[in-house]
Amino acid sequence: MKIVYLVYTVLLSASAASAVAATCQPAPAAVIDIDANSYYNDANHSVIDPARRAKNIASTEPVEQFLSGVARNASRYQANGKPQDAACALNWLDSWAGQQAMLGKMSSEQAYFVRKWTLGGLALSYARVQAAAMPAQKQAIEAWLSTLADATLVHADTRKGKRNNHYYWEGLAVTAVGAVTHDQRLLTWGHGVFDNAMAQVAPDGALPAEMARGAKALHYHAFAAAPLTMMASILDLQSPMLDRLVTFTLAAARNPSAMNQATGFKQEAVNDMPFAVIYARHMGHPPAAAAKFQARLGGDLTLPNPLEHFPSSNKSTGQP
Repeated sequence: MKIVYLVYTVLLSASAASAVAATCQPAPAAVIDIDANSYYNDANHSVIDPARRAKNIASTEPVEQFLSGVARNASRYQANGKPQDAACALNWLDSWAGQQAMLGKMSSEQAYFVRKWTLGGLALSYARVQAAAMPAQKQAIEAWLSTLADATLVHADTRKGKRNNHYYWEGLAVTAVGAVTHDQRLLTWGHGVFDNAMAQVAPDGALPAEMARGAKALHYHAFAAAPLTMMASILDLQSPMLDRLVTFTLAAARNPSAMNQATGFKQEAVNDMPFAVIYARHMGHPPAAAAKFQARLGGDLTLPNPLEHFPSSNKSTGQP
């Protein structure tokens, strides 16, 4: 009887592996060293140089494609429960973990930016498929994510003068890894980043460092609010200063005239505001914006991430 069971198990595993192989492309080549460049050409970091931007996109595309692929498969698994989607995301993560991807040379500050954005998205995507991971995968992936989180933390702590949106995204990356690996040390550090950000919010809800971004001040308020709202949800925090920031940013998106006057620049329109979706879910409010796919925030934002905290009335349906 045991022999029959073992043969059945082997055949079942082989069948599952075949299904995964048929639907999942092999993991792309691991990126060890990240080569990226800044692409702004003004003091406010608000005017993009098209040629430098194109160069940066080309050099970072392999990392972006990896993150997007993991996020899409992880989101599909959460949506439909098909094992092959989880297996594909986990196989990709395990492949890069085994090669210690993104732990080599960082060519510039922009390269560090790419790494922390990617780490946050990977940790949030991994949370969607973690329960489906085999023990060896779980050990390898979580060890790799933790090593990347430590590298991110160290880099952030050496740049004590830089406490703008980049610091918040570093905070999200470390917080998400801490939550998915149950590492209180990382969660405590992330909580400190959140507190630092809340201390910077002005009485009207503005972030002074982002108001200094010229025509992109509105864009960078929305960009900064994204990691902060997700951190608040992961850490299960309520903050009147976060409420002010969200209210200020949404109001400026609807009518930027006051921000135009305050900055001296006409603001670029902002149509994508994922922070509003996360914030509304966390607060138990009706969604303030249409949810979209955001790889850096774990993929499909219509699906509450397993790391999010939101009112119990929402937990049964998983919807705002």
